Amino acid sequence: MRIDKYLKVSRLIKRRTVAKDVCVGEKISINGKTVKPSAEVKIGDRITLEFANRVIEVRVLSTPNSVKANEAQALYETIRDERRTES
Repeated sequence: MRIDKYLKVSRLIKRRTVAKDVCVGEKISINGKTVKPSAEVKIGDRITLEFANRVIEVRVLSTPNSVKANEAQALYETIRDERRTES
């Protein structure tokens, strides 16, 4: 599954177009490598999302094409969720 679609299906990012823009802005990495929106996600991959004041790292547990909102968090395991503070 493409990373932009996975981010939307897993509800890590609300919209696929926003997920695409974040990838183009080089804020998403898979297994430590910055990726484009078309990069493939596999079970076991580690995804790191960098926002302005937050870093989230998750491990992919499954990659279904769609899930209900209340089941979305079961698609990944959160490894790290840090808030950055401005100095």
